[in-house]
Amino acid sequence: MKQSVVKEMTDEELRERLENETEALSKLRMNHTITPLENPMVLREKRRAIARLKTEIKKRADLAAVTNE
Repeated sequence: MKQSVVKEMTDEELRERLENETEALSKLRMNHTITPLENPMVLREKRRAIARLKTEIKKRADLAAVTNE
């Protein structure tokens, strides 16, 4: 997931996508523990996508806090 795609999402879409990505990562980790994944780089991609989503949510929250002051 690219940062440009994340920036275009609404706040609700960001939270929903974050929840879905987190759930998918936990399932992938469980599957990887039992049977090695064919492409373990998927775990890295999921972690980075989650980080991008969290960063954008935090950035928007900080911006909203500054504008409300």
